[in-house]
Amino acid sequence: MIGPENFTARFGHIFEHSPWVVERAAAAAPYADGAALHLAFMDVVAQASPEEQMALIMAHPELGVKSVPLTEASDAEQTGAGLKALIEEEFTQFAALNAAYRQKFGFPFIICVRMHSKAKIFAIMRKRLLNDLATERAQALFEIGHIARLRLADLLEQPA
Repeated sequence: MIGPENFTARFGHIFEHSPWVVERAAAAAPYADGAALHLAFMDVVAQASPEEQMALIMAHPELGVKSVPLTEASDAEQTGAGLKALIEEEFTQFAALNAAYRQKFGFPFIICVRMHSKAKIFAIMRKRLLNDLATERAQALFEIGHIARLRLADLLEQPA
């Protein structure tokens, strides 16, 4: 059982610069297991105001950007996907795709990089540029759910 003791301290970093998700889920602790906890986190996100959801989306970094400081989790995830070691041509492509995406949607492209190769991320990014705003906003929240699930699983594998 996962109880409320030190709940935010333990889980607060799972959502990029958004501990409010974890703080709200703490009110209903304890949770039987990690799956129940992840479901509670995602319920908080689903019930959040559109402004809060947008703030959660905006808290994520753009992919493949060299000069932006990343959280420890984002850094490890981007490194694992090969996005921290882009050759110049790839970096230029990512910069152009990031700019086009942000111009069209007003927020950074979000994908659970741990679930895809670098080449697949490029392809998905190009494809998602064809979406409308509502579809892409929903997709961003869906991807945040995948990111949170994997981060939570990593954390629960470690001793408390």
